[in-house]
Amino acid sequence: MKKQITWGVSTSAFQIEGAWNEDGKGPSIWDVFSRQPGAIDRGQNGDVACDHYHRYADDVALMAEVGLQAYRFSISWPRVLPNGTGQINLKGLDFYDRLVDALLAKNIQPWPTLFHWDLPCALHDRGGWLNEDSPRWFGDYAAVVAERLGDRVKHWLTINETQMFPMMGYRQGCHAPGLKLPDSALTRICHRVLLAHGRSVQAIRA
Repeated sequence: MKKQITWGVSTSAFQIEGAWNEDGKGPSIWDVFSRQPGAIDRGQNGDVACDHYHRYADDVALMAEVGLQAYRFSISWPRVLPNGTGQINLKGLDFYDRLVDALLAKNIQPWPTLFHWDLPCALHDRGGWLNEDSPRWFGDYAAVVAERLGDRVKHWLTINETQMFPMMGYRQGCHAPGLKLPDSALTRICHRVLLAHGRSVQAIRA
């Protein structure tokens, strides 16, 4: 069987977008964690990062120049839903709308990831992934994004590395939110993350 390889690049919202508090975006656990003394090497943060939020058109032009066929990026949950649930930030959705259109105009397929570890602080304050409502929160968020972009996006990823962020952020404490919880709590988090994946798949398919 002949296999087809898609040549592309991958980023995550916190690491590339910047504009951490612009146009109605809410804070994520990484915005807070990166400000904790000693948490990040040299005290770096994602406030500006690569400024992709403002420079996305130039970035897409560079992707086209080197012949990329796909761009896997992540969508910032707190940029779309500043409180994690409820009121939608239309300016946040507008950014991803423009990004998808810019990619397609250059014949680059968008591959958005719904969650690359930047949980809204508002949801963390409500227990985050330990809250039994977290799968529903994520499913509702996925529905908002899919409703807006689903007419053009053909490839979706739900949650980046489901095994990594619970272990590093909630057990080892070296990633956001910097907790060192017992194994029993980690097990509950992993269970809810998988349920959230299922909820988001249902929302995308719907």
